[in-house]
Amino acid sequence: MKSAVTAAVAAALLSVAACAPVIEGGPPMALPIGLQETAQAGSITLSTGWLDSEDDFAQTFSTEVHEELRRCMWGTVPINIRVHVDEMERAGRLETLLTGEGSHTLSGTVEFVDPADGNRVVGRFPVSVATSAQGRLGALLGDRQMMVSEEFGRAVCAQAFGRNPRDRGLHNATGG
Repeated sequence: MKSAVTAAVAAALLSVAACAPVIEGGPPMALPIGLQETAQAGSITLSTGWLDSEDDFAQTFSTEVHEELRRCMWGTVPINIRVHVDEMERAGRLETLLTGEGSHTLSGTVEFVDPADGNRVVGRFPVSVATSAQGRLGALLGDRQMMVSEEFGRAVCAQAFGRNPRDRGLHNATGG
């Protein structure tokens, strides 16, 4: 199991591209009901416009989103995920340390693609999230990119599959 996860994460990381959008674009479309129950998270391909992020954003984003999707895509039919991130803003560490408040935001478009059917897009929708900077402690120790990436993954699960992949409470970087 661990080697399969490692292979999936490696494949996802190899498919990451920070350039022109990887999505086809078009109107939002829900995943077919049958696919909501049979889909399994395949690779994640990421593209961005210019973002103010650390160099490891693509790796952090792909790893965290894949982890969340594995929790809500428990079927056996591999479906690949394309994400184009339009905007990301992170709360400033100093401001959050001083005020104890702040939030991180991320928005983009997600497409689910069936590799067994010529990479046909089977679902598409915009996703926008905001998550707490976790107060002063989060400002000092928190991985801001991990926090917002986890939240993005949970939002994709909620929109595409109608379920939160996590029980309430703290997980990795954020509350569920």
